Amino acid sequence: MPGTYVKIQSVVLSGGSQANIEFTSIPDTFDDLLILLSLRSNDARVTTWVNLQPNGSTANGTSRQLYGNGSSAISGNLARVQLQAVPANNATASTFGNASIYITNYASSNNKSFSGDSVGETNATSIEMAFDANLWSNSAAISSFKIVPGDGNAWMQHSSATLYGIKKS
Repeated sequence: MPGTYVKIQSVVLSGGSQANIEFTSIPDTFDDLLILLSLRSNDARVTTWVNLQPNGSTANGTSRQLYGNGSSAISGNLARVQLQAVPANNATASTFGNASIYITNYASSNNKSFSGDSVGETNATSIEMAFDANLWSNSAAISSFKIVPGDGNAWMQHSSATLYGIKKS
């Protein structure tokens, strides 16, 4: 990921839980985008997935995933754009997972491909980690990006997201 990184926007949930995190009015002046996440969901499970909605869209997305939990690994295809593993309400208290999303050529008139990686922290013997290859089959430039927890619940207080624009050298 060579180039110049410019922080566009940062969101920290300081007033309780929130249904999603959204970046709006993303300028089209960069080559690529990078989103760094620190998340915890209130889903009633140990980990949950992260639904990604470029321009608020839930259509025309596909994902190929490689996922492991410390004792087994699986791969699969999904008909949506997502990351796999971040902590949820039944994980060790006060732990947050890390994730990153790298979007190439986000302002072009081509379909948008992006990669993601995520890991859920539980301070237990088993941990979940995933790598995702995503495709949003839409020619529109990405001008907004919504990050929604699996099962439609909420991100917990202190979850955060930072959006960077990248200019290639």
